[in-house]
Amino acid sequence: MAALFAAVTLPSFAGGILTNSNQSVQFMRTFARGAVIDVDGVYFNPAGLAFMKDGMHLSFSWQNAYQERNINSVSPLYPEGSRYFKGKASAPFAPSLYGVYKKDKLALSGFFGVVGGGGKASFDDGLPMFATGVMAGIASNPVIQGVQKLAGIQNATDLYSMASAMDGRQFIFGLQLGASYKFADWFSGYVGLRANYFLGGYEGYVIAKVKPDMATQLLINPNIKAYLADPANAAMAQQVQGMTTNPLVDLRLDCTQTGWGINPIIGADFKFGKLNFGMKYEFKANLNIENDTKENSDPEGALAAFKDGVNTPSDVPSLFAVAAQYELLPNLRVSAEYHWYDDLHAGMAGHKEKALRHGTHEVLAGVEWDINKIFTVGVGGQNTDYGLSDEFQSDTAFSCDSYSIGFGGAARINSKLTLNVGYFWTTYKDYKKKGTVATSTIPLENTYSRKNRVFGVAIDYTF
Repeated sequence: MAALFAAVTLPSFAGGILTNSNQSVQFMRTFARGAVIDVDGVYFNPAGLAFMKDGMHLSFSWQNAYQERNINSVSPLYPEGSRYFKGKASAPFAPSLYGVYKKDKLALSGFFGVVGGGGKASFDDGLPMFATGVMAGIASNPVIQGVQKLAGIQNATDLYSMASAMDGRQFIFGLQLGASYKFADWFSGYVGLRANYFLGGYEGYVIAKVKPDMATQLLINPNIKAYLADPANAAMAQQVQGMTTNPLVDLRLDCTQTGWGINPIIGADFKFGKLNFGMKYEFKANLNIENDTKENSDPEGALAAFKDGVNTPSDVPSLFAVAAQYELLPNLRVSAEYHWYDDLHAGMAGHKEKALRHGTHEVLAGVEWDINKIFTVGVGGQNTDYGLSDEFQSDTAFSCDSYSIGFGGAARINSKLTLNVGYFWTTYKDYKKKGTVATSTIPLENTYSRKNRVFGVAIDYTF
């Protein structure tokens, strides 16, 4: 039971295991923004800001993200052979705000957004680890086994009903400040830092009770009554009486978690006519999140990790990004980018990072076309490889390798105001994990899958 309320890691909608890289609506139409010279370069290519036009540049992005996290679980514990568990994760309002002040060779910039996590995830029917853990534990209970034998009940699941559910929420808000400087007509650099604030929490329960009609039958069953009437079986009689009136399992949790950390950021941009290169390195942010627990039904046992005041690591990994953009025509641009997240050296709950085969690798590419002076359209793609392993994957925190495709456009309303819209979806590769239930030898096979879509609107303003 100790694993039932392991920390739920909510999905990133684009980017590494924990990091969100979809920080602008412009990202949706090209993905590879690491060599862009635009206002959202504050996040994607901060050194390139030194090549922008003088003035104040502002941008506000709003994104609506939705994701399903589904598990098809197969085990002999289920009377029906398999069960399908559906989780929903949503971020109905994910904002990003950019600001750049450019004067001569210097650009000062700032950014605010949800840089990690993904919103709220709900598992209305619990998870396979909830169901199978409880079912295996009850089935192996000697009292339950004795009652089954005396009453002639074939399956322990006929004795009781179980209800479980869990809601998890996780946001990492980032506030970034920095400065870019153009050292030469072809080279600029950037230094800055981002303060990250973690806000998350988990609320859920696992309750198993003997069915009311079955409780009545147990107490009047002649075989059970005769057996329990023997003074030698007094201890068992007391336990049988107790299980007909009290829950077999009753775990409840309501915990809020907070923490903060800072990661320095450096960048460089190299501009050679129609070709532009951008580079960025974000150092790791050490985050230790602290529990503020309102309810914990077993703080010394199954839910010890969620005792009030306990700290858990949840680092934001370092990131290296390199990108190139080439102007094929005055109105047609192509771009490509590579990301490496050093997940192996970012602390996670239970040191799960040690189970990864390698850090996250991402390849991104995009095309952008200015139809005329007013309208721009674009399309892009991204492929993500997490380096997953069976030891890393769990019901409460699983990832799936994926590829994403997005498209969008921009409309220049006037010389100062631009409207951006974008949409992208992600196709995930199912991950199948074979193992056993908890510490038993009962086989369990879980197939993890996801579905994802994100829509966004942004306004850019220059003055």
